Amino acid sequence: MSLPTTGRAWHLTARPDGWPTPEDFALREEPVQAPGDGQILVRNLAMSVDPYMRGRMNDVKSYVPPFQLDRPMDGGAVGVVVASEADGFAPGDHVLHFLGWREYATLEARHAEKVSADLAPLTSYLGVLGMPGLTAYAGLLEVASFREGDAVFVSGAAGAVGSQVGQIARLKGASRVIGSAGSAQKVKLLTEEYGFDAAFNYKDGPVAEQLAAAAPEGIDVYFDNVGGDHLEAAIERLNVHGRATLCGMISGYNEPVPGPANLMLAIGKRLRLQGMLVGDHDALKPRFVEETAAWIASGELKYQETVTDGIDNAVDAFLSMLRGANTGKMIVRLAH
Repeated sequence: MSLPTTGRAWHLTARPDGWPTPEDFALREEPVQAPGDGQILVRNLAMSVDPYMRGRMNDVKSYVPPFQLDRPMDGGAVGVVVASEADGFAPGDHVLHFLGWREYATLEARHAEKVSADLAPLTSYLGVLGMPGLTAYAGLLEVASFREGDAVFVSGAAGAVGSQVGQIARLKGASRVIGSAGSAQKVKLLTEEYGFDAAFNYKDGPVAEQLAAAAPEGIDVYFDNVGGDHLEAAIERLNVHGRATLCGMISGYNEPVPGPANLMLAIGKRLRLQGMLVGDHDALKPRFVEETAAWIASGELKYQETVTDGIDNAVDAFLSMLRGANTGKMIVRLAH
């Protein structure tokens, strides 16, 4: 079988000032490299678009290097091996790797992880069984030190991470699970499908007032995906010795948002506000996959994906995700 000689890849062509626009990106034809020793060539079947990618568009020192201008972007992807020069990998194997935003990827096999399409749909390794799922699991159980009986509030609760945080809290014995989301439809999904005890649309009124009504006895854990007014409201409602996992602050990714004006409450309440990066929690991965796969199989944990078809539409999917248009994980399907 002859190998492809070219494939398309998305490049960042300008660093966005505020909200990114389609003009900041270009889809370009690239040569496809045949794999060398220890390498595999993968045809990507699906790729992930995630909120953290917005930060990588800024040329600033951070926990992950910024995207380079006029070079292919990268991110999570699943695909099928089309050629292999690496032991343990054969054409036809499905793999999870980090060279998304392109049709074909040539990479060191040690940077790929074999996944099974028989155990779970391939896209689930980008979401519920992948990085967002581990973020939810580790952020709740390890970073926030969740304990049975805790009342938990999750912002961005209909997204890939938030929806899983709330369900894991419920499965682990939370006394109350509360979520915020950006539409009536998402609120309904949280309470009727995902088993949240209460949920509210943050666009319907001040978050502080809606959270106070939903959590009259306060909260013990806050999982923050949003920042801004959500974090301020959570600090107000957190009980003594409450814990907050600071996972994402999407409200401030494209425009500056003031920090909480009530941070002084953290002293008297002895609050713990802790930032998290999922890469610090790789040791939890086997337990996370085992437990989560069992919950999915039993129907106790539900998930949704918003799928956009075609590499041509990847940037549109990314921009839509930043504006909250997705329910659950936003996936771009490149091929079947």
